[in-house]
Amino acid sequence: MSSDRPDVAEGVPQTEEEWRQELSPSQYQVLRKAGTEPPFSGKFVHNHDAGNYRCAGCGAVLFSSGTKFDSGSGWPSFTRPIDPAHVNELPDGTATEVRSTHGDSHLGHVFADGPRDRGGLRYCINSAALRFIHRDDMEAEGYADYLNQVEDVHE
Repeated sequence: MSSDRPDVAEGVPQTEEEWRQELSPSQYQVLRKAGTEPPFSGKFVHNHDAGNYRCAGCGAVLFSSGTKFDSGSGWPSFTRPIDPAHVNELPDGTATEVRSTHGDSHLGHVFADGPRDRGGLRYCINSAALRFIHRDDMEAEGYADYLNQVEDVHE
């Protein structure tokens, strides 16, 4: 990745005070305090638009609309990240936590109950942890290299 690309944001907050200033209260609770938004309350649960989802904290590109599916869980669900290097998976007892690599922020959890024909994983991610970039806006926002990975949502 070149340094002029927004997938790995320079200037990611370093202190908790900087994070508080940068994020909304709900984003801060999810991303920095490992909170979970109530099921079916997030703005991306029913998003069916084509585009990419990036970390609301550090800006790293995380998931494509083509890997999103309706799991019935109440949270946006994806079968795989765009680039596995952008997420860390950490066992946390009953599930595996998913964190952004660059911002070390909580995103959600991954479970082994996803669609079998698409790898069997379900990345269950909080909407507050995400920023959506519509396919039509990706080039203008510096994500043209990811256009070939955008597909329509599989529901």
